[in-house]
Amino acid sequence: MEQQNQNRHTDDYIFGIRAIIEAIRFGKQVDKILMKIGQNNELTQELTELIRQNNIPVQRVPVERLDRITRKNHQGVIALMSPVAFCQVENIVAQAFENGKMPFIVALDGVTDVRNFGAIVRSAECAGVDAIVVPEKGASRIGPDAVKTSAGALHKVPICRTSSLKKTLQMLMDSGLTICGATEKTDNLYYNQTLTGPLCLVMGAEDTGLSDEVMRICEPLLKIPILGSIESLNVSAAAAVLMFEVVRQRDAK
Repeated sequence: MEQQNQNRHTDDYIFGIRAIIEAIRFGKQVDKILMKIGQNNELTQELTELIRQNNIPVQRVPVERLDRITRKNHQGVIALMSPVAFCQVENIVAQAFENGKMPFIVALDGVTDVRNFGAIVRSAECAGVDAIVVPEKGASRIGPDAVKTSAGALHKVPICRTSSLKKTLQMLMDSGLTICGATEKTDNLYYNQTLTGPLCLVMGAEDTGLSDEVMRICEPLLKIPILGSIESLNVSAAAAVLMFEVVRQRDAK
């Protein structure tokens, strides 16, 4: 019975250490591993090494968190599956340049709401964005809800996951992209900025905006003017405004 339980899985998650090891080895796309705090045995060490080799985010959680997902024999580990394969942003940028195209990348700095994430991906697909970069930690869950909210756009827009958003943005800058950060902490209105060249648009968290270390990399910073009493737009709405300003300027050029 134990062997039967440990190989049980759904499209959204897999539980049981051996089942997860086999899934990773067969190339299944894992969004995140949830592992019980204090979990440490020979089989767990084998899994941990596979996690490291494949750059899969892992989160140590109380067993109650795992029990809320399934009451079956999860053995202290659950893998949350991703419906999409992750890509390398440097390859996408290089291919865009090779094809004579100005790369257009969107990076998300702490966007954790799945509805906002899905809406941004949907707008990005409509705006011809080449890829979306998300951090391994502090990002929205990429699961069935995100696919649904994106209206299927998650299957069309490449998603690139990074262990360091700061380093990835620096790499994109070194590759010739302008790193544009969206924030209200500037007087530079977005429509006064030329956005026709290779660029990466960086959107911040729903509540706090861009982190300080990311904001220091962004040049220029872009502001959407707000005329009402509410201080800012929802991040997905703001992203759509800025993405389609890029589309407008490029079409005009």
